[in-house]
Amino acid sequence: MLDRNGIAQRIAQELQEGWYVNLGIGIPTLIANYIPDGLNVEFQSENGILGMGPFPFEDEEDADLINAGKQTITALAGASIFDSATSFAMIRGQHINLTVLGAMEVSDTGDIANWKIPGKMVKGMGGAMDLVASADNIIVAMSHTNRKGASKLLKQCSLPLTGVKCVKKIVTNMAVLDVTPEGFKLIERAPGVTVEDIKAATEGRLIVDGDIPEMRIA
Repeated sequence: MLDRNGIAQRIAQELQEGWYVNLGIGIPTLIANYIPDGLNVEFQSENGILGMGPFPFEDEEDADLINAGKQTITALAGASIFDSATSFAMIRGQHINLTVLGAMEVSDTGDIANWKIPGKMVKGMGGAMDLVASADNIIVAMSHTNRKGASKLLKQCSLPLTGVKCVKKIVTNMAVLDVTPEGFKLIERAPGVTVEDIKAATEGRLIVDGDIPEMRIA
C-alpha cells in the first residue's frame, strides 16, 4: 500500500505542462514536493498565493508564507500573493486546470463529502464548495478505508455533501480509479495490493476490466 507521500507522488504524475493547480488541505499539499523534472506547473492556494513551491526545510520556514491549511510553504521565483477575493475569482472564473482535494467519502457517481461529520465541530466550509462547483477536473486524494476498516468509496455518501457528480479520478493508498457513469473503474493497484483486496475494500460499484497494472512510483 501507499503512504500519504506515495499518494501525492502518484497524483503528481497526472500534472501537465502549464497547468494551474489548486491543492486542498491534507495529502494534496504534499504534491508540490514531487513535481516531475522539467514540468512547469503553477500551484494555487485559496488563501491567496500562486506559485507555491515544496515545503521548506527545517529552520528555513517563513511564518508569513502559508497554504490554506496554515502550513508553512515556499514561494517559487515569480510567485504572486493576493487577497482571498482575488483567489476565489480565479477559482470561480474557472481559471484552474486541476483541483486536488481530500475527502471523507466519495460515491460511485462522483459525489464528494469532505467538510463535515455531524456532531463534530468544524471551523466552516472553507473553499471546498467553490472549488467543486467551479472545477471541471477534480482528483481526490484519500485513504481507501476509514480507521475502522470500512470503505470510503461508497454507493452513496452518508455524510453531508460538498459537491454532486464532480469527482473525475481518485487516488487512494490502494488504487487509482476513474469515476464513470457505471461506477469506479479500477485503473491501477498499489504495490503489494491485489484486485481482490480492492474489491473487498470498495463498497461502491467497481469495474475491473482485464489485467490491472501495478502503480509505478518513482
